[in-house]
Amino acid sequence: QVQLVESGGGLVQPGGSLRLSCAASGSTFDYHALAWFRQAPGKEREGVSFITSADGRTNYADSVKGRFTISRDNAKDTVYLQMNGLKPEDTAVYYCAAVIIDYGVDEWSRYDYDYWGQGTQVTVSA
Repeated sequence: QVQLVESGGGLVQPGGSLRLSCAASGSTFDYHALAWFRQAPGKEREGVSFITSADGRTNYADSVKGRFTISRDNAKDTVYLQMNGLKPEDTAVYYCAAVIIDYGVDEWSRYDYDYWGQGTQVTVSA
């Protein structure tokens, strides 16, 4: 059983920065991709960014390109999301997710992910 635990959320002013962390624990963890999703009140959960295990390929939602950076520390089984230039519209609960298999996976689809963290609140407000 794999567990994902997020941390690093909080309240920040517009233009500020936060770094989210997601630590994986449990059984031997061999994943295809780790991702960050977010869900604002009344909205669907949406993909923010993902990183693949095999080649470290990254991708970002258009709304966060140039502001957010995803990275990983394989030795610690941890993925990070550095968020700069935060905007009020970035306010949401941020979730870490992992998908194990790589065949036929759409990394942007939340339905394809096997494991989820409990979420961490990010609030951007003056």
